[in-house]
Amino acid sequence: MHPEYQYLKLMATIIKDGKTKPSRGIHPVKSIFGYQMKFDLRYGFPLLTTKKMPFTILAKEMLWFVSGSSNIKYLQDNKIRYWDDFADKDLNLGPVYGVQWRHWQNPHGGQIDQLAWAIDQIKNNPNSKAIIVSAWNPADLTEMRLPPCHTMFHLDVTKGKLRMLLYQRSSDVFLGLPFNIAQYALLLQMIAHVTGLEARELVVSIGNAHLYTNHIEQAKEQIKRTPMAFPKLTIKGNVPDIDSFSIDNFELTDYQSHPHIKAPLVIL
Repeated sequence: MHPEYQYLKLMATIIKDGKTKPSRGIHPVKSIFGYQMKFDLRYGFPLLTTKKMPFTILAKEMLWFVSGSSNIKYLQDNKIRYWDDFADKDLNLGPVYGVQWRHWQNPHGGQIDQLAWAIDQIKNNPNSKAIIVSAWNPADLTEMRLPPCHTMFHLDVTKGKLRMLLYQRSSDVFLGLPFNIAQYALLLQMIAHVTGLEARELVVSIGNAHLYTNHIEQAKEQIKRTPMAFPKLTIKGNVPDIDSFSIDNFELTDYQSHPHIKAPLVIL
């Protein structure tokens, strides 16, 4: 079965069995708790095909996470505007995502570069069961403009194959989740490239999986569509380290999809 059906099944399950709950925004959600999907990258790059996805935008956002920045000027310069209403007047989001990945504050006044540490572990301690990068820092939550939805990722090396388990505490299934699936598959391939491994599998585990009530009709439309073959993502060039990637290193080929489905972003 095409792996994209896991995503369509999730939306159908939420519509059928989800419980309606208030959210921090103006629209309530229908939600379920606990769902997992697995994407074997031998069958292609998991960029959804049942609606057109903007690969360049999601890839540039991942590069921004990897950079360790919390300022959205880079995103605005690249025509990525959906963070605008979360940022403060100086375009900062506080210590979110990439800040925690690259600049986790330790209690002794120093910083931990979790992403660089994880890559070092993959190279030098590949049998470790503790190669984890976390964006969830309880000490910093009050300083974040939005608490992290994609919370942590766990890496595993087995027989030269690299796998990643992403945990999301909360997932906007119609708009956010398709981005998260593709972005973490991209990050998996980036890490595999700089460690000389094969990117094999992305596992996505979700706590609260929800559809905003003003996305229900769009989800029903998407569920009716038949997935197409996933595209291929190639990393071009010999990129030496995780900080040296640019958008020009990514080549997406054979991407075919159904038309885009428009839905409003729910601002919390």
